[in-house]
Amino acid sequence: MPAVSYASTAVRPSWADLPTHLRTAISARLGSQVTWATSAGGGFTRGFAAVLDTADGQRAFVKAASLSSQRHLTDWYAREVAVTAALPAAVPAARPRWTLTAAGHYVICLDAIEGHMPSLPWRPAELGAALDAWTVAAETLREPPAELVAVGLPALSDLVRSDLSWWREIAAGREAMPPMPPWVEKQFDDLVTLEAALPSYLHTGAATHCDLRLDNVIIDPTGAAQLCDWTWICFGPAWWDTASLLISAYASGLDADALFTAHPTARDAPPDGLDAALAALGGYMLTRAEAGPTGASPHLVSHQRWTGEVALAWLAARRGWA
Repeated sequence: MPAVSYASTAVRPSWADLPTHLRTAISARLGSQVTWATSAGGGFTRGFAAVLDTADGQRAFVKAASLSSQRHLTDWYAREVAVTAALPAAVPAARPRWTLTAAGHYVICLDAIEGHMPSLPWRPAELGAALDAWTVAAETLREPPAELVAVGLPALSDLVRSDLSWWREIAAGREAMPPMPPWVEKQFDDLVTLEAALPSYLHTGAATHCDLRLDNVIIDPTGAAQLCDWTWICFGPAWWDTASLLISAYASGLDADALFTAHPTARDAPPDGLDAALAALGGYMLTRAEAGPTGASPHLVSHQRWTGEVALAWLAARRGWA
């Protein structure tokens, strides 16, 4: 299991930490005084994120970031609003209500989803709910609507070539080898080959979440799952996100191979698709972890290291590498 629970990875300002003028502006936009704020415990950015309760009984999920010192976050939040507003109604996700610029901050408000983040190890029923929700979303996004395409979706194949090809960088001597499992040296050429083949597996007109993992899932009071944080949606096959989500299922001791094979999105996966995805994700996560802390939550490094180690462990088990 990871060193820190995914429900406790966030390091972000509380409602009381926000400038008075910003709190006043948010309350005014909500139309009622905020009486309680429950900060989001998960996530790795340092932006404000909380469920706000108001005196007239409203609940809303609000994010805010500084337009001067957190410009990258304000850009991400603006994209999240644009994407979620354009998602087809069948996709189980919160929808935006409004945006606001006040007191030097950019603010977005989305529907508050009642429920909880799944815990590790996964409970089979909650994992099943997450996979079912992803089935619905993936099928709906096989032909993304024009409104969503107009937001501007990058191609996952291009992202893999530019950002997730770290075995290639290590092989070329442009990146140092981070701490790796003992078997990696013997199988290094295979890892490079798997990673290199991955972009050719990813060409599609379908859209996929591109960041589906346990902490982007909320289980609602009925036991159904809602999917969060659609900022990184791109053109790519849905099986990529199925593989990403199931890394934590493998760590939970569940039969991740059987779960992947049984999932409807796997019908589009080529024979080496899952292995190529695990190779690329493992190399990326471990290399980025070795790069050290960024301006994000200090728990990001441990998340990257844990995810990379589990992805490569799953790959090694599938390939019989030791």
